[in-house]
Amino acid sequence: MLENEKDDVDFLEQEEDTQKGRFLTFQIAKEVYGIEIKYVTEIIGIQPITEVPELPEYIKGIINLRGKIIPVMDIRLRFKKDWVAYNDRTCVIVVDIGIFSIGLIVDHVSEVISIPEDEIADPPDVKNGGNRYIKGIGKVGSEVKLLLDCDKLLNDKDMESLTNV
Repeated sequence: MLENEKDDVDFLEQEEDTQKGRFLTFQIAKEVYGIEIKYVTEIIGIQPITEVPELPEYIKGIINLRGKIIPVMDIRLRFKKDWVAYNDRTCVIVVDIGIFSIGLIVDHVSEVISIPEDEIADPPDVKNGGNRYIKGIGKVGSEVKLLLDCDKLLNDKDMESLTNV
């Protein structure tokens, strides 16, 4: 390995270490969720959304973000909550999931927090798969944050639908 390549690898490992245990928190209704910061590309305000026929209800359509077409998912609808009108606090969290970039529409973004690994509990084992999107439960003082598993937000059928958009 060349010296420059070794420096690049070291830098990436250090960068990943600084992101470990850090979560961007956001709110959906009264619940506070967290998403690992390593997935987050950027946070933007709500944009005009172009609807695309035959996508699941929770995929609201696509946006043009500086020339890049990005599908957007309403997290409220993904979690089977009632839809509410978007307002000036509504945000789109752009995340990279595998090879995809997708925008997650949330009620509002809260903050970036650190949660030590020993303060993250496994989600309760629910027989009907009711918590398949939850990777863990972060304990922060007297509050809990539901930590999302980004890799499970899109299923294979969603990926296939979005590949053709």
